[in-house]
Amino acid sequence: MYLTSRCLKTIVWSALAFSTARAQYIIDNLSFGQKEGQPISPNLRAIPHWDAKGLGWDIELLSDRAVLTPPWPGNRRGALWSEDPLHHAGDWTAELHFRASGMERGGGNLQLWYTRESQKNEQPASLYTAPKFDGLVLVIDQYEGRGGSVRAFLNDGSKDFKAHHDLDQLAFGQCNYAYRNLGYFSALKIHQENGKFEVTVKLPEGYHFGITASSAENPDSFEVQKFVVSTTNAHTREEPGAWKQNANQGQQQQQQQQDQEPDYSNQRKVQPPPRVHGNWLKRTQEQNKPIDPNIPQMVEDVFAANIKSQQDQFADLHNRMQIINHKIDGLYDLLEKIAADNDNRFNQLMGRVTPMHDQVSAVQRNVEKVERTTMETLRDLESKDFQDFLTSVHQSISQGHNALSSGIPLAISDIVDKKRPSIFTFLLAAVAVQIMVVGAYMMYKKRRNSAPKKYL
Repeated sequence: MYLTSRCLKTIVWSALAFSTARAQYIIDNLSFGQKEGQPISPNLRAIPHWDAKGLGWDIELLSDRAVLTPPWPGNRRGALWSEDPLHHAGDWTAELHFRASGMERGGGNLQLWYTRESQKNEQPASLYTAPKFDGLVLVIDQYEGRGGSVRAFLNDGSKDFKAHHDLDQLAFGQCNYAYRNLGYFSALKIHQENGKFEVTVKLPEGYHFGITASSAENPDSFEVQKFVVSTTNAHTREEPGAWKQNANQGQQQQQQQQDQEPDYSNQRKVQPPPRVHGNWLKRTQEQNKPIDPNIPQMVEDVFAANIKSQQDQFADLHNRMQIINHKIDGLYDLLEKIAADNDNRFNQLMGRVTPMHDQVSAVQRNVEKVERTTMETLRDLESKDFQDFLTSVHQSISQGHNALSSGIPLAISDIVDKKRPSIFTFLLAAVAVQIMVVGAYMMYKKRRNSAPKKYL
């Protein structure tokens, strides 16, 4: 049997899809400590995509773990809250590695939260001091002196756990687990999976994870080594910050389609690249065929154990191979469209190069014209004699100087003759001064004679 290269490619893609169908994909922006041998914090000051806060002390970040509460003193709290929510409605798993160590009768509790609203802006709280929340919380403590227990609580946002008279009765599930002073990290795992017939609590998507701890008067030191969130849905693998763009994705999709389909009606027609062995004609004929509505366009993930008969197995394999083939054809068409768009853009740029060349030539001609005018002016200045012009200027200056020299003394003499005082004025001023002096002397003598006599 002869297999074409296209069939071989389809089989390879199908095998790759089946091998990774049930693989676990770690969601990096919701996890830390998932990489062995690498520190959970790149700078030992913060965990990427997580908000750390302590009450009464600062959370200590070591290379391989985070210390939420110290071994001493007591009455301290610590919290880690994810900055991004989980956007997976299907299968996902969250695994927490923790340990608690302290004195013989130490006390405290550790909470694993999954809530609609993040509490990163609130003070670190335990189950008994938390504000109203909507979601799930798993509590690890020494409830009723059992040596350790794990309890689960649900809240729809209507119950105030702080004010409840008997909060411990609200637990919908619990189990005993001695977690203190084990010397190793314990693993706590919560898992949601579709397709299983069992009584479970289905958790919605879009909620935040949180890890909080608090210590009592006799403290326990709670340490977290890793927190890993994973999913089996490869096509919905979470990327850091990608959920923030979902709100605007619908509005941007139409604009992106318009940008990808520019109007080149006024441009030269670009011939498509040549196709080898007639594949272009074959693919065009296949695309023009009407699509049967009974052919599935997407197949949901199923367990291998659910496929019992060979006919169902063949149908499932055939549908998946057909879907992969359609996806590859879509990618091929997209590459062809991108190549055609690039050719059209190249033609546009080449069409603009010629007018730009004409503009550069016009500017160059203007510059040459200015240079010629400048050289002609310089030659005229160097060739002409300006001696006659300078002689006339010198004569004008000399005439003006002579006129000023002869006219100024006469004007000054006329001013002095007309404005000078007469001899009568001088005589009148002298007589007035003498009369004032005589009057002042007579007044002085009169006052002296009238003054009382003084005898020694």
